[in-house]
Amino acid sequence: SLWHELVSFVFVRPQRYTYQFMEAASHFTLTFFDEEHRDVLNYCGTHSGRNVDKIAQTGLTPVTGETGAIYFAEARLVLECKKLYAQDLTADSFVEVAVREEIYPTGDFHRVYVGQIVHCLQRA
Repeated sequence: SLWHELVSFVFVRPQRYTYQFMEAASHFTLTFFDEEHRDVLNYCGTHSGRNVDKIAQTGLTPVTGETGAIYFAEARLVLECKKLYAQDLTADSFVEVAVREEIYPTGDFHRVYVGQIVHCLQRA
């Protein structure tokens, strides 16, 4: 826990399509799938929603949660989170400079979001 709340941490680079949604919304979901959905996850991880309709291509079923955030009916576990905090990683905060140099050679640092877990949905 952090700040007397159960929280999640999410890291998103500014050039990712997800970034604009994270910035615009007050809530987000973390969605976990069983291994049987590995192909769907691989597809989603290698194709940008800017260029393709992932829902049409994968057959996932979007659901609006209690917070208004979207998740997928096929998930085995969903955490609905309220955004509490956001901050960009900075070059001078890296203790291990080699990590910064290897992962961020162009300075495109992730933004970290801290989300309060407000609902947990689990498929039986």
